[in-house]
Amino acid sequence: MLIEIPDPDVILSVIVAFLVGLGGLFAYYKIHPMIKPRETIDTSQAERLEYYERQLIDMKIRLDSIEIQGLEGKSVDPNLELKQFLERLAKNEVEGKPSPSVVQAKVVPEETQITPRMPNLDHNNATDYVLRLITSKAMTSRDIQITLKRSREHTSRLMKKLFEDGYVKRNTDSKPYTYSISEKGKEKISIIESNPTVN
Repeated sequence: MLIEIPDPDVILSVIVAFLVGLGGLFAYYKIHPMIKPRETIDTSQAERLEYYERQLIDMKIRLDSIEIQGLEGKSVDPNLELKQFLERLAKNEVEGKPSPSVVQAKVVPEETQITPRMPNLDHNNATDYVLRLITSKAMTSRDIQITLKRSREHTSRLMKKLFEDGYVKRNTDSKPYTYSISEKGKEKISIIESNPTVN
């Protein structure tokens, strides 16, 4: 077996190229710390923008939470008009006036009814409450977490399960993701409202 040894010029050129490469690498690492790269400035600005974006999102969530609590504090009794009508009817009977034979009660539309806040929720009630909550508008996981007063992990697991079961839709175009109710979720809400004993 014959091994062909290259010419000394070829060997010398390979060694010189290797040494020049090592010298260039050494020079790069010596000069590199002295040069202030633009990427560091862009990175710090990106970090600041991200920080302020998180602050704005947090403020928006707090404002939404305050608005939701304000609406719940002003919850209107859906049967208030019916109660007032029955009181007038009782007064008329007491005064001796004939009571009307047909009672027409004013039905309050479901959109105007405000669902009361449920402080101690089991899993099924939390699911139903979240589905009712996102029926009117899409909400982020953080919004739902603040409203439920549960941990981030609990809320994330709940929303993941609802998404996997097909009750909610996840909008991945925006950060953080927003959740809205799906057709299957609307069907579940209508079943619950028609028969409150079913969960």
